[in-house]
Amino acid sequence: MTLALDQTEGAEEAPGIPAALLDADFYGFQQRLTPAEQASVADIRAYLEREVRPGADERWEAATSPRHLIPGFADLGLFGSGIESVRHFENSAVYRGWIALEIARVDPSTATFIGVHSGLAMNAIAVGGSPAQQAEWLPPMARGELIGAFGLTEPLHGSDTAKGLETTATRRTAADGSDEWVLNGAKRWIGNAGFADVVVIWARDTADDQVKGFLVRQPATGFTATKIERKQSLRAVENADITLTDVVVPESDRLQEIHGFRDVAIVLRLTRADVAWQAIGVAVGAYEAALAYANSRVQFGKPIASFQLVQQKLADSLADITASIALCVRVSEMLDEDAQRDHHSAMAKAFATRRMRDTVARCRELMGGNGIQLDHGVARFFADAEAVYTFEGTYDMNTLIVGRAITGRAAFV
Repeated sequence: MTLALDQTEGAEEAPGIPAALLDADFYGFQQRLTPAEQASVADIRAYLEREVRPGADERWEAATSPRHLIPGFADLGLFGSGIESVRHFENSAVYRGWIALEIARVDPSTATFIGVHSGLAMNAIAVGGSPAQQAEWLPPMARGELIGAFGLTEPLHGSDTAKGLETTATRRTAADGSDEWVLNGAKRWIGNAGFADVVVIWARDTADDQVKGFLVRQPATGFTATKIERKQSLRAVENADITLTDVVVPESDRLQEIHGFRDVAIVLRLTRADVAWQAIGVAVGAYEAALAYANSRVQFGKPIASFQLVQQKLADSLADITASIALCVRVSEMLDEDAQRDHHSAMAKAFATRRMRDTVARCRELMGGNGIQLDHGVARFFADAEAVYTFEGTYDMNTLIVGRAITGRAAFV
């Protein structure tokens, strides 16, 4: 069931994967991309099918990150694609969202790894760094030579980090007369932290009570990262608990353009819509596996795809995917128009992740007992959906951001 659309000229094609639109792109939104963007999507899709999909289940089960694929990701321009100084070619926010969809469609853990490194760590430097900091860090991070992590969430503070952040930063004069900072505190659920070359740590200045950002080069004395074990979602993302005990950071490694949590929120706004796109990819991955299964699974003497209730599950799932794509296309266009605000990306994230959750549950149900086994293609997406539903703002918190915009009243506490 492939849409009758021409393939992108010159695009590499993996066996069985059309270089045109995905079946799940029922209204053909990908056609809104420029020819260069569509060619890049085709190249990335082929690479994902060739290099990332094989072994994705095994990496998920073993809880190991696909670090060996980093050079390939860099060659495709997946790192810093939205940052003008390092991107491979001029592109739109819709293109960048579509790439998040494509990666999550194959492996949500890989999409999260890239999102942490490129979307959070690199954007933190692009938004909050001085020109010198940007020049030092962004080019090697775009080439995959240095990997970044983003340390915001704490053991006791997730949704309330804006006001509740407990990690502290105290400024002092070093022995040589230079300015330096001493960081103390803890972080939790920090992706890439165990192997990152630089960790962006957000801490509250003990002098003015404002949140500031710090580039903690690794290894750093007093910095420990302990891998979180026994996860049941995004297992191939290596999350860590971080402890900071008198970690010394020179003033030159403080993000110079970060003056409070409002600046941190700019970084989060840039990535929240991408997580909405990632949620669509998770839903698409489950939908594609369920559709293939429905056409091959025979019960009562015929494929279950011929049964009305099975078709209803597939149709409902495709409708949820299509509605989410439409919403995300518009919110990404608004980013390019400099019209996107926190409540716009919050609505997209809340809506897309709720629809994703419904879709993966439907697709798991369609497979019956086989739906809980990795071999049949839905179980990994079913489990990974729970983490995507939660990070970058829970569903409840994102609805409250929208509610504040609607009513003019904050209902967070």
